[in-house]
Amino acid sequence: MRRAFCAFTVLFQEQKLPVPGMAKLVSDFKEWKFQSPPNYAELPIDENPEYNVPVAVKNAVFSKVPTEPLKGKLHLVCASDEALSDIFDLDPKVSESEDFINFVAGIYAPEGTMSVSHRYGGYQFGFWADQLGDGRAHILGEYVNSKGESWQPQLKGSGETPYSRFGDGRAVLRSSIREMVASEACYYLGIPTTRAGALVVSDDHKVWRDKTYSGMSRQERAAVVLRVAPAWYRIGSFEILQKRNEPKLAKTLADFIIKHHFPNIDLNNEDRYVELYSEVAHRNLDMVATWQGIGFVHGVLNTDNISLLGLTIDYGPYGFIDHYYKHYVPNSSDDMGRYAFNRQPEIILWNLEKFAVALEPILTDSNKEKIKDVFKTLDGYLKDRILKTYLAKFGLETIQDGDVSLVNEFLQLMQETSADFTCTFRQLAEIDKEVLLNKDILGKKWSLAKISKAGGWQKWVETYRARLLKENVGNEERRTRMLKVNPLYVPRNWILQEAIADAEKNDFYKVRLLLKIFRKPYEINEEAEKLGYSAQPPSWSFGLKLSCSS
Repeated sequence: MRRAFCAFTVLFQEQKLPVPGMAKLVSDFKEWKFQSPPNYAELPIDENPEYNVPVAVKNAVFSKVPTEPLKGKLHLVCASDEALSDIFDLDPKVSESEDFINFVAGIYAPEGTMSVSHRYGGYQFGFWADQLGDGRAHILGEYVNSKGESWQPQLKGSGETPYSRFGDGRAVLRSSIREMVASEACYYLGIPTTRAGALVVSDDHKVWRDKTYSGMSRQERAAVVLRVAPAWYRIGSFEILQKRNEPKLAKTLADFIIKHHFPNIDLNNEDRYVELYSEVAHRNLDMVATWQGIGFVHGVLNTDNISLLGLTIDYGPYGFIDHYYKHYVPNSSDDMGRYAFNRQPEIILWNLEKFAVALEPILTDSNKEKIKDVFKTLDGYLKDRILKTYLAKFGLETIQDGDVSLVNEFLQLMQETSADFTCTFRQLAEIDKEVLLNKDILGKKWSLAKISKAGGWQKWVETYRARLLKENVGNEERRTRMLKVNPLYVPRNWILQEAIADAEKNDFYKVRLLLKIFRKPYEINEEAEKLGYSAQPPSWSFGLKLSCSS
């Protein structure tokens, strides 16, 4: 029922890297088209002609909704060359063409386009929020690339839908840049994630936003991100069907998802929904383990933001930890710290409990008991997965007695000294274990210098050295292992903020540079070093938080 554990982020990354020379890339965007019909055409689609009027949609998985194009003078802010070539078989030069820019802006529809918005519900901050759905997003079609992979491009910020809940259906430049950069960065950091292909902004299309919820709204430029994933189904996709008493549709959707996205599950097996639950659960637990290992905090782990494919979706007020604090919350709206860094694992488990409830109408009594049995194993699996993730960061491969304390004590030392999460691990990898108590050498490593001031540093180093000896890990092997899983660069909020400030003035150089840097986040980049991207964060970035106002 469960596939074997795969080792941490780099192996995940290596499995996904593009294979060059597999197909001739399309250089004229007019020649590019979708598969017709898309696979989701098999599911019920609501044909409500008043697509921009909020309505309680019934007995449908999608609503047929046209895009509402961006108006005014358009600019290509950036594009992911790798996503365009590896996913869409497109020559990256296509991104500069008027046809492609119009495609991302919602103006041009390639052959085979079938624009829909997805219906789902969800628990937001622990409370049922009823129908939510794609309030500003349109799935455009299905593209099957030269490798036989099926992908669904989606525009975010492309206009009103029946799920807009009186919103304007738009996204602004600052949030769109954050999603664009983070999606691609997380992919190369080894985090399971949706991808981003391109970002377009208008000079003239403005929307009102209250960025800090202070009552001081201001106009901001509207933008659209081209996102891409194999599919966009969430836990909330089933929750809305359970709440609205639509079990027949829930069964149809479950069988469809198994058929198209979990082909290893036998559709004739009476326990297929148990196997589906197990796969969804373990994929999401694998995902959150990679978050903890990279110091990523999603910010809004509502059930409608949890992918059934185990992908990181809906990048909003996320953050990457700078100075380590286990209760770190990047979202200014999360007053209670529900989605803090250290609570992400338990919240994913809470959400998976809700997923089991959402499936109940299509489960037999035997299925229900088996899902309960699966759930009982998840906490232990997750703890083991997170521990292995951290041990890999220390250059270790096997779990042994005392490892939990080894990890927790190191994190506690970082918290006591406000040491940087990313750079402490990276700098630990860069020096030999024999000099971890040498003050002169530590002084040249700014974050290690911080943590070494902790009272328990010497004791921890001695324990760590003994643990390396126990596994017979020498300096060269240790360094090789650690440099593969401890990045030098992550999309910190202050770095993104600088790029956003430039982009607001139509200077897109830094945004494009970030995509280049995060293509290889484990390797030294001279330009990134000049900009201080692996140096101590500036004082003005301390406590920087984001809101959901995008």
